[in-house]
Amino acid sequence: MNYGRGLLVAGAALCALPASAQDIDDDTVLLDTVVVTATRNASSLAAVAQSVEVIDGQEIENLRTTTKDAADLISRLIPGYAPSNQTLSGASESFRGRSVLIMVDGVPRNLPLRNNSRILSLIDLDNIERIEVVNGASSLYGAGATGGTINFITRRGESDTPTWNIRTDVKAFTANPGESIAPSLNVNVGGRKEDFDYYFSASGAFADKFFDGKGNEMASDSMLGQGGSDRTRQGNLFGTMGYETGPRRFELSVDWNYTEQHPKWLTDYTTSPISPDFSSVYPGKPLKEDSRYYSAKFTDSSFALGDLEIKAFYNDVVKQSPFSELSSVNSIVYYSGDPANPTSPYNQTVLEGDRFGLNLTVNSPLDYIHPGTTFTWGLDYTFDQTTQALVSGEDVIAPMTQNQISAFGQLEVEVTERLRLQGGARFDQFYLKIDDFLRPDAVQFPGTLYPAVSVLGGSFDYNALTFNAGAVFDVTNEMQAFGNFSQGFSLTDIGAFTRRAGVNSFAEACDAYGGLFPGCPAVAPDFTVSYSDIAPEPQIVNSFETGLRGNWGRFSGKISGFYSTSEEGVNYDVSANRISQQKEEIWGAELSARFEATDRVTLGTNLGYTEGRYDADGDGKIESGEYLPNNRIPTTFKGSVYTDLSFDHGIMARAEVAFFSGRTRIVDEHIDGAALLNLALAKDFDNGGKLAVGVENVLDTAYLNPTATATRGADVPGLGRTVSLSFSRKF
Repeated sequence: MNYGRGLLVAGAALCALPASAQDIDDDTVLLDTVVVTATRNASSLAAVAQSVEVIDGQEIENLRTTTKDAADLISRLIPGYAPSNQTLSGASESFRGRSVLIMVDGVPRNLPLRNNSRILSLIDLDNIERIEVVNGASSLYGAGATGGTINFITRRGESDTPTWNIRTDVKAFTANPGESIAPSLNVNVGGRKEDFDYYFSASGAFADKFFDGKGNEMASDSMLGQGGSDRTRQGNLFGTMGYETGPRRFELSVDWNYTEQHPKWLTDYTTSPISPDFSSVYPGKPLKEDSRYYSAKFTDSSFALGDLEIKAFYNDVVKQSPFSELSSVNSIVYYSGDPANPTSPYNQTVLEGDRFGLNLTVNSPLDYIHPGTTFTWGLDYTFDQTTQALVSGEDVIAPMTQNQISAFGQLEVEVTERLRLQGGARFDQFYLKIDDFLRPDAVQFPGTLYPAVSVLGGSFDYNALTFNAGAVFDVTNEMQAFGNFSQGFSLTDIGAFTRRAGVNSFAEACDAYGGLFPGCPAVAPDFTVSYSDIAPEPQIVNSFETGLRGNWGRFSGKISGFYSTSEEGVNYDVSANRISQQKEEIWGAELSARFEATDRVTLGTNLGYTEGRYDADGDGKIESGEYLPNNRIPTTFKGSVYTDLSFDHGIMARAEVAFFSGRTRIVDEHIDGAALLNLALAKDFDNGGKLAVGVENVLDTAYLNPTATATRGADVPGLGRTVSLSFSRKF
């Protein structure tokens, strides 16, 4: 493994430390923002050796005027997160070129055995108090965070009397306001009575047609089976209740999201950019999301061994994909039985995931060993059951169940008043059972039939051991240097592997189809594939990072560099329609800065650079021209610059330029860059009301969305100019 670049990055911070650093004043509060995601324990940002971003409620509100899409908000504020693909799906929205773990109140929402990215854009921002983002690999919450972790912290009732909030929005494209109008409504109430607190929310949203910067109607399924955001109906119910007495607190929460998309037309992937096929009426069932999340948490700060947290959760996830037809882009579909019309009328699937988890975390102070020393440790148990079937009921992946048992420990030592060290390890043991199933008849473009294959499953066990270590040094009262090595892991998408049973490799095709498959020995086919020795192994990612962060009163900022490697990268090959595994390396740099020029004017910027390569030819070496494909890194540079302005009479304004460079590393798959202007204006009233107007893509720029285009290699236009009007009232 090549650690040279990682060590170079890790040493950069040491070179940046001035020899004449100021003494630290005991009365100085340094970076005292409290975060919980980075260490699984409430601690100040000053104690965290990783790059962490906290998006507070005010920042959410500032961007909420122009967007209520959590994916769009994250992309605009987090330098390492890819540009939003502007749909319900998170396809190709990578984090530092790798996968992202999405959580709500510390509960993961990813499905590890069958990757489906329709998560982030369905989170209701009106229920969010703050967002904590940990950049880089981490295994503290299990699988999935090879590029980063995003944790949404929900609101809690605080006032002694009920506080009601009502927000209504309406949004439309200026190209055709009448056919694109999209209203939404959120009503929430929170409060507390003695030891009991509560928060409840209900919201609904409707959307019609979407239009690009040229005024053309956009396709409903631009990324082939992922679905879009047009012609949608969404509803969300959320509630949390807590009871707190002395050092103990008990909390319950429920979150239900229901979404339907009703496309009118199929998509024409032969045009550039892609467009609705107005000659082909959409024949399938709607895209659907019907997912419920339940959690319970108990905390006790008087526990004998330290601060105790016990959390239980149950995720009941149902995701129905849209219908799609056989084409040069959609290379494999399920067979109808009719060679003239080979696509099955049921060629859309329903993914169901049941996930139960139990987490125990204890933060034990060890001052008796060394002042300022703490040890955070715990155990996790997770049970997953995953199925995916056609809407007609036929399984398309092997039904699976998995039990996961994990143990972790994190040690933090305050070596001196200015130097803190961190380190830890996590061990995960998995027990996986794959059921037998019959993979249905499939057709590959332009018309090759792959008859049904009997898939034999089995029972497996495997594990993952990961480590992390880091340091934080107070350079001055206002500035810190930090550096870390951390490992994260992701699990093999077993569902995707079994869905392509019989065609995952040439050897597998010969095993299933014998002499019927071109180039295979002339033996009789048995139409059977055995996965009794599949032996899935986690992908381990090694991440090196170093940086500087500080707060000088009116100016605050952070700069960091990172380098990550993996021996068995996970890369989706669009042309072959399969996952391939080779060595990978990804590197980059990020900058965030904010300057309060006056009491009324704030300037800020977020800039990110990401690039990476992999062993494309499988010769065991990563060579100079073997760059990762665009669906992993859709743009090399991205960022934004913005200003927040405050005027008399409660008037506020925000101007932002968001930009991306595109990417030209892949031959014949160049993605162009673009810059977009967004404006917002808001007025606060004395009665608790607020009126706001926002305009996205003010200049109605026609451009290709880099992330959506990278997903399937087909040109996908970006959204045209939209105007949003909102009114909220608190009472």
